[in-house]
Amino acid sequence: MSRTTENEQVIAMPRTAAGLSAGAKTRDVRTSEAELINRARSRDEAALREIMQANNRRLYRLARGILRSDSEAEDVVQETYVRAFTHLDGFKGESALSTWLSRIAINEALGRARSARPHVELGTVGEAALAAQIIKFPVSPAGDPERTMAQREIQRVVERAIDELPEVFRMVFVARVMEGMNIEETADLLGVKPETVKTRLHRARTMLREIVEKEIGPVMMDAFPFAGWRCERLTEAVLERLGSGG
Repeated sequence: MSRTTENEQVIAMPRTAAGLSAGAKTRDVRTSEAELINRARSRDEAALREIMQANNRRLYRLARGILRSDSEAEDVVQETYVRAFTHLDGFKGESALSTWLSRIAINEALGRARSARPHVELGTVGEAALAAQIIKFPVSPAGDPERTMAQREIQRVVERAIDELPEVFRMVFVARVMEGMNIEETADLLGVKPETVKTRLHRARTMLREIVEKEIGPVMMDAFPFAGWRCERLTEAVLERLGSGG
């Protein structure tokens, strides 16, 4: 009996310590963010710059996911920061600063989209109806223009495929896959249920696969290129070997 109690205590102690450590880290993060926001409220340039550098990519991708325009997405990001930094007193800390900024960016982008074309609200499309950017690729080795060109073309195909997704699917894909947000964060950001996020992401992946496979055929004809400088280099090498051997 005493042995069981001792073992339970031994097991429980590190768990409690781990829990306290995790809680302390969370508090540290919140404290750090609170200090950063306080400095930003005082227009501390370093704080403003840190906030922007930490959120630029996410806000840009979310805005572009709605507007499908690089320049408009940049305008939205700029407007988001202007609005946020002039209304920081309205930030109550009920969510992370990044989430608050993301919502401002989405609302700004949606507002622009509504004025530009007929628009469907992200959270109002039924599941029955639902059934009906930017990705970075590895940089090619220096001096390999053919491979670089092929990678750029594949990137363009993927970007076009993402742009062709209906908005409700595109936003979930951008948030979950491109920005790495978890299901709960995505659901909270877009104002939908976690189950809806899962359904839309699955459908988005399927649609993307179909679009890319349809477009990738012509691109694949130019895959594994062996022309240009590579062809010339091989030719010169062979001629040199033949010359030295003859």
